[in-house]
Amino acid sequence: MATDNRKKWTFATTGIVGALIVLAAIATMVIRVPIPATTGYFNIGDVFVILAGLWLGPLVGAIVGSIGPTIADAIGFPVFIPATLITKGMEGFIVGLIASGAKTGGIKIKTVAAFAGAITIIVGYFVFEAYIYPAVGKIIPAFAITDIGAAIVEILPNSIQGIVGAVGGLALWKALAGYNPKK
Repeated sequence: MATDNRKKWTFATTGIVGALIVLAAIATMVIRVPIPATTGYFNIGDVFVILAGLWLGPLVGAIVGSIGPTIADAIGFPVFIPATLITKGMEGFIVGLIASGAKTGGIKIKTVAAFAGAITIIVGYFVFEAYIYPAVGKIIPAFAITDIGAAIVEILPNSIQGIVGAVGGLALWKALAGYNPKK
C-alpha cells in the first residue's frame, strides 16, 4: 500500500475493471425488455455496476457504471446515452462510497449500498425522463421521447431492474469477496 494510505491500482485491477465494463455492456445488451412508454428497456447490466462499487469502491463503480451500460446504449439506443452515462455512473459511485465506508465490509452495509444504487437508477431515470429529456426535446427534437406520464410508467420496471441489480451484485460480491486485486 502506498504511504499516503491510498490503495494501489495494479495491473490485475485494470484487467478486472475492463472485464466488468465488458460484462456490464453485454448484460445490458443481451437481455433487453422494451418499455414502450419511454422507448427504454429493462436490462440486467446493473448487476455488474453494483458489483464494481461493492467490490472495488466508488471510482471503479463510477467507471464501470459510466462506460459499460453507455456502450450498450450506443448500440441501438443512443438517445439514452446522457441519462445512462450520468445515472449509472452515479449508481456505481454511490454504491462504492457507501460500501467503502464499512470498516469490516459487512453484509449489512453492502446491502444498504446495493439498494442505494437501485434507488439511484429509479430516481435518475425518472428525472431524465420526466424533466430533462422533455426540456431538451424542445430544442433538440431527438430527445422529445418521453414525458412525466411515461416516466411514471417506467418507475415499476426500473424498480424491478434495480432490485435485480442489487441482489445479483450482492450475490456476486459475496462470491468474490475473498479476492482483492489491489494487493
